[in-house]
Amino acid sequence: MDPILALVLGLLIGMVLGGAIGWMLRSGRIPQVDPRPMAELQARSAAAEATIAGLHEQLELQVGRIGEFQQRIREMSEAEAERVSSDGRVLVALSPVAESLRLVQRKVSELEEQRQKQHGELSEQLRSATESEERLRSTAESLASALRSNSTRGVWGETQLRRVVEAAGLIERVDFDVQTSIVGSSGAGRPDMVVHLPGGKNIAVDAKVPFDAYLEASSIPATAAGADGAERDRLMKRHVKAVRDHITTLSNKGYWTGLEASPELVIAFIPSESLVSSALEADPSIMEFAFSRKVALASPVTLWSVLKTVAYSWQQDVLTHDAKVLFDLSRELYTRLATTATHAEKLGRSIERSVRDYNSFVGSLERQVFPTARKLNALDESTVLGVLPTIEEQRRELSSFELVAELEKNDPAA
Repeated sequence: MDPILALVLGLLIGMVLGGAIGWMLRSGRIPQVDPRPMAELQARSAAAEATIAGLHEQLELQVGRIGEFQQRIREMSEAEAERVSSDGRVLVALSPVAESLRLVQRKVSELEEQRQKQHGELSEQLRSATESEERLRSTAESLASALRSNSTRGVWGETQLRRVVEAAGLIERVDFDVQTSIVGSSGAGRPDMVVHLPGGKNIAVDAKVPFDAYLEASSIPATAAGADGAERDRLMKRHVKAVRDHITTLSNKGYWTGLEASPELVIAFIPSESLVSSALEADPSIMEFAFSRKVALASPVTLWSVLKTVAYSWQQDVLTHDAKVLFDLSRELYTRLATTATHAEKLGRSIERSVRDYNSFVGSLERQVFPTARKLNALDESTVLGVLPTIEEQRRELSSFELVAELEKNDPAA
């Protein structure tokens, strides 16, 4: 039972009992007894009435509070109903947003799956790249070990040179020769390749280059500091010195003096772009030093560009030669056509004379022979002499400017 309701019922019962006792006392229905107990009882009754009055006041106060509480409950219920209604309207209004959020959540889930899949593929690629890098490092170490041999290094340089030349479109023994022995100002020599230029010109190419120091320096990272960085700088200086010494050696050989119609230079082919760039980075003046020694440093790209120009020059030279042959043939044909025109003119004149002689013959035949023959025909009329036609067509004169000019030049009367 509700505590407030129990309190109210208790107060009501107390009030009823107190009222009944008071009525009995006032009406004298209670037997006469000792006045002292009666006085005590009256005092208790008065106290009970006072208590009842207080309880009544408290009851009224509690009833008022209950009313206020009920009013607040109604207000709260109405507010809750309004909130629920408002939330419902908000939920209805936000339903497209909720659907969009669900789509976004689905898309995020798909993207997460793709990310995990790509992450797995990337991890696999990284593992493959690591393995490839390890194989490349092993191969590079093997190559570096092999290239430390002078013979292997020479073969490698010559092979790279041949690949570049063939890539440029040149043909061996036609556009270039290899290992040709020549005698220059410094004695006998043998450049790795002699490239033939149009017009009977030649240029020597050497494919030997030292790079022991470069190989050692390449094993040290470019970002190295401290002792490693100092060691790398020292090795790069050694590399620059080796390249300078190689330039001086090639310059002293003077290959161009042993070649016919050769420009005064020799091409120093360096098989690797990094060999050239590292030397130039360490010593930018090395290119001017090479030029002053009549040596042209050429990386694969540079040499390919030069040889491609040579191949184009050969093509133009062939076209020029073919054009000259065509011009000579045209001039010869023109001369022969002029001679033919002279013969045609003579033939035309001969035909014209033949026509005149034929017409004279026909005229004489008709004037002098046929009249007598017709008189004989009277003896035998079965045979009739025909009429011989004369030739009235005129020969066609040559009208072409070239033929007429040639005829006028050859005509003695002109």
